[in-house]
Amino acid sequence: MVDPTSEHVEDVSEEDAPVCSTCGDAIINESTHRVVTWVQDSTAETRHFCDDVCHEDWGGRP
Repeated sequence: MVDPTSEHVEDVSEEDAPVCSTCGDAIINESTHRVVTWVQDSTAETRHFCDDVCHEDWGGRP
């Protein structure tokens, strides 16, 4: 998976792309890509979303 804090890479393969936590689709070069990060029990947790709709539909809010 591509590090969400790294520079934007235009040629990310579907295999290396992050996956939406709601719908499971690979997120490849989408301008609507959203990342949510929080700390839980001293561990950084990160979730990726295709867009705001998938983020709003996500049931695992920190």
